[in-house]
Amino acid sequence: MTPKEKAQELVNKHLNINLSQVDGLVDGIRIRLAQENALITVNDVIYTIINGLDTTELAMDIKNYWQEVKQELEKL
Repeated sequence: MTPKEKAQELVNKHLNINLSQVDGLVDGIRIRLAQENALITVNDVIYTIINGLDTTELAMDIKNYWQEVKQELEKL
């Protein structure tokens, strides 16, 4: 292998490592953004239930369910 070929091989190896690291970071960012968006949705649902006039047991069960969903999202 010529020095030029070896140099290119080394660059390619490091490039692959860096790209895989970037892919991991991008995936992490995408997951975090999805979690944040899901929390916005859950907060909207809870707000609607809390500020609604419906205080039936079913409405309270639904509110509790969504609050648990929110807690689970925050644990991720």
